[in-house]
Amino acid sequence: MLKTMMAAYLPGDARVVLKEVAVPMPGINQVLIRMKSSGICGSDVHYIYHQHRASDAASGKPLYQGVINGHEPCGQVVALGPGCRHFKEGDRVLVYHISGCGFCQNCRRGFPISCTGSDKAAYGWQRDGGHADYLLAEEKDLIRLPDALRYEDGAFISCGVATAYEGIVRAKVSGSDTVLVVGLGPVGMMAMMLARGRGAKRVIGVDLLPERLALASQLAVMDVGYLATTPDLVQVIVEHTKGGADVALDCSGNPQGRLLALQASADWGRVVYIGETGKVEFSVSADLMHHQRRIIGSWVSSLFHMEKCAHDLTDWKLYPHQAISHRFTLEQAGEAYALMASGQCGKVVINFPE
Repeated sequence: MLKTMMAAYLPGDARVVLKEVAVPMPGINQVLIRMKSSGICGSDVHYIYHQHRASDAASGKPLYQGVINGHEPCGQVVALGPGCRHFKEGDRVLVYHISGCGFCQNCRRGFPISCTGSDKAAYGWQRDGGHADYLLAEEKDLIRLPDALRYEDGAFISCGVATAYEGIVRAKVSGSDTVLVVGLGPVGMMAMMLARGRGAKRVIGVDLLPERLALASQLAVMDVGYLATTPDLVQVIVEHTKGGADVALDCSGNPQGRLLALQASADWGRVVYIGETGKVEFSVSADLMHHQRRIIGSWVSSLFHMEKCAHDLTDWKLYPHQAISHRFTLEQAGEAYALMASGQCGKVVINFPE
């Protein structure tokens, strides 16, 4: 095995820096993963690539701490540290991208994303992530990748797909539901795919960019798509659905997108806010209470649901890699991030040689 590897860092100012660093060695209960595919997430672009905006409310320290970037890793186990019992060399795995303390209430619920322990660390944010030839991970953070799925699928599941899946599960999408998805970036496209997998009778998409509507249409999971600039769009959707969507998911994080999701949902509709950042303003009585609507906030996923998502996709024969529009090598990471930041794309991944 090589002693050094290439790794990508995000110093801010819309730059990517490649460095040669030592290949890590696994310690107790740790595994070394040879990276095969590593996704680029919108949160990296918003919070790290442009500028290091996010900080910890309690300590004031920046959340991104100058580590190897990439929190959507998928690869193959090549070495095990002492104490590992559940995985073996050669296993194909994806990595839940938050390593929690394991003992707080949220970790006990299976949600390390909401860990309140002091040693919580996100891959690619507080500890080294997947934009390198090798990744050092805790064995407890691994999920086995089903044989029917590609490494690209696993990378996408490790954050974006599982985030959409959690929203679909919390909304209890079923065959009785018309589902509206606002914001057709990678997470929005996956929300449509997963809604179809759960049996939704009708799936409607909305986005500002015609290019994203076109890409979403190619997935063959959307019944109709609308540009966000369509006049009287709320009324158009309400008329098309004969009363509004049973479930509306906002994946845009945009104030107008969130409001559209709420106002275009039916009486007793379930509205899930998935998209990060931003605000929303609405009339509590007219938009929420008088229609008996329910707003659900959903952040990433649980370990259990991430694993179940991988198996459900296999059973449904639905493959997230179909939403990948661009693939890059690690040496092209700068181009990959610039494209993702432009928004003129679907999912973007960095792939590694076999």
